[in-house]
Amino acid sequence: MIAVEKALEQYGSPVYVRHEIVHNKYVVQTLEKKGAIFVEETAEVPEGSIVMFSAHGVAPTVHQEAAERKLATIDATCPLVTKVHKEAVRFAQDDFDILLIGHEGHEEVIGTSGEAPDHITLVDGPEDVAGVEVRDPSKVVWLSQTTLSVDETMETVGALKEKFPLLVSPPSDDICYATQNRQIAVKQMGEDADLVIVVGSKNSSNSVRLVEVALGAGANDAHLVDFAEEIDEAWLEGVSTVGVTSGASVPEVLVDGVLAWLAERGFEDVEIVKAAEESITFSLPKELRRDLRAEAAALSEK
Repeated sequence: MIAVEKALEQYGSPVYVRHEIVHNKYVVQTLEKKGAIFVEETAEVPEGSIVMFSAHGVAPTVHQEAAERKLATIDATCPLVTKVHKEAVRFAQDDFDILLIGHEGHEEVIGTSGEAPDHITLVDGPEDVAGVEVRDPSKVVWLSQTTLSVDETMETVGALKEKFPLLVSPPSDDICYATQNRQIAVKQMGEDADLVIVVGSKNSSNSVRLVEVALGAGANDAHLVDFAEEIDEAWLEGVSTVGVTSGASVPEVLVDGVLAWLAERGFEDVEIVKAAEESITFSLPKELRRDLRAEAAALSEK
């Protein structure tokens, strides 16, 4: 969100964004009001315009399409997704078969697959494992979409290792740290909560996973909402403890809105469940940093 806002301040509107910058309805609506235009394909962006690539990453062919249309590009791919892209390229160069664990059609999966299409096979859960075929069982590696359920991913990995005992794991965990931390906290919460409310959008993979994790951890009920007004008061019948969490890209104001809504209905006492301290911050896209520095330098010379 900050990257798009900074781009609008720097270049003025419109700034085109290929796909939702993050999968959150509130964020997208807020940026649209400020002058961002979200498109599905690069071909929808007028030639010579500015286009930002979303946090989910894009395939190399998209960069090529943008160059052909003479678009000024800002790559806002999440660094954790970029890491997976680089792993895919490196293992493909070493002629490994890459088993990408993820959900078919998700933007991140499409982007990662595009880095090495001749080497990558998508594995969409444990049920896909039986049909996976590779050229050489001694040269197989698994990678994953960054927003999956940790438990589901490891279940898939376990099934793959049974089929391919020499399966290589990525050098470091692919699942986003924010996604993992929220899943750990929801597991703790779900053991004691009658109801868990996850603040996030339905097209947000990590938010959907949190509902599944809450139910798997023992919560009697769990629901996904974008805004507090989407909560159904009938969900509160017979409920004494409510757990509240949010997807990784959800603004805090939306969580505060849910807490205020619950407080008005008798759930005033709040206990924080913290799985880990999050101190990691990411820089603005390099193209935006370059132009901001150039502007600052020009102003200092006046």
